Amino acid sequence: MAFGDGPDDAALDTAWGDFCDRLKAAGRHAFKDHNPADPLQRADAFRFLTQNLGQAFDLALETRDTRFPLLHDFCNPTRKLGGDCADFTYVQAWVDGHSVYRITGNRGTARFVNFTVQGPRPVRLASGAPPLHDPFGDVPEANLFGHQLKTNWDGGFELFIGGERQGQNWLPTTPGTRKLFLRQGFDRFDERPATMRIERVGMEGPRPLPTPADMIGAFDWAGDFVSNIMAEWPDWSFANGGVDATRPNAFPVLIDTGEDRKRGRAATAMHWVLAPDEALIVEFDAHDGLWMFTNGGVFMNSMDFLYRPVSTTPSRTAVDADGRIRLILAHEDPGFANWIDTQGFTRGNLTYRHMLEGAPVPLATRLVKRANLAAALPADSATVTPAERLERMRARFDGIRQRYGL
Repeated sequence: MAFGDGPDDAALDTAWGDFCDRLKAAGRHAFKDHNPADPLQRADAFRFLTQNLGQAFDLALETRDTRFPLLHDFCNPTRKLGGDCADFTYVQAWVDGHSVYRITGNRGTARFVNFTVQGPRPVRLASGAPPLHDPFGDVPEANLFGHQLKTNWDGGFELFIGGERQGQNWLPTTPGTRKLFLRQGFDRFDERPATMRIERVGMEGPRPLPTPADMIGAFDWAGDFVSNIMAEWPDWSFANGGVDATRPNAFPVLIDTGEDRKRGRAATAMHWVLAPDEALIVEFDAHDGLWMFTNGGVFMNSMDFLYRPVSTTPSRTAVDADGRIRLILAHEDPGFANWIDTQGFTRGNLTYRHMLEGAPVPLATRLVKRANLAAALPADSATVTPAERLERMRARFDGIRQRYGL
């Protein structure tokens, strides 16, 4: 048997060739103006692409059939999407608006849990901006927070999606429902993640094998995916997210939207530019709620949160005597407790999120010379020894591995 003997050979070959051409074109965005001509940052751009190439067909094909749903973690320590948070875990399942689904598992002890049913992708968001690429871009239709979830004494739970209301643990769907997002947010490294599985109620028989038409559709979806992740980060945030590409090292005003409230968070991002002899101080009032900072690369992909202190939350952050918190972005460990590692990158993005109690606060920044850092901070700013830093990094390593079962 040879090429051309099958009735779909030409169509499959053409579709595969088109996908490969689009993948090659996507790689050209590694050299975009926003990405410095630095070897490590050029390599990181291609790493961003290859990490997502690894999940393109999980999203486009392997988990796509809503009759046979699967939970897919689309971000983890070795796979990042733009804007991902180092102290969140992200899972999605493709679902539809006419089936009924059952999720079972254990609530765990994560401080924040949110189940969100996502509706159709709009042509324009409420702000007038175009939506981001899949798996983002959908409008939240309904959500359930962890504190609203009824659990057994041991944390076990059962949650229904769609169909007729079934008790407290139920989320409605609409004819346009496309997916389910499951997000967990962690404060401490000893918090246990929720464990979950999903099935369609009434599922019978094995999942059908993909047809040539299914594969051709997956090639097209995956081509859109790899093209858009490279084209839209960080460009979308500069054009639509309030981030001024001409004014680095300053946070834009945070706008809390109705859609964000269903997602259970408010968020804002700053792009930063930092010379080797500089440090950036981010200063704000200590405040209630679960807030998070994550340092990311040019494509807003989170930095190496498994091995490096590139993120922080309330329980892991020192507060100065005046009630202010001062985070320090620096290329090398400055010896202060609130260090945010840059991985040696000269440009990147820092994202702030706020959830649960209280409200977001204004974020001020100061760019200083690394040699003048100590003088720019209060005398009582907490410091750490090299041994204490290693101990903190070990706690991070163990905590992240627990979250992802590594």
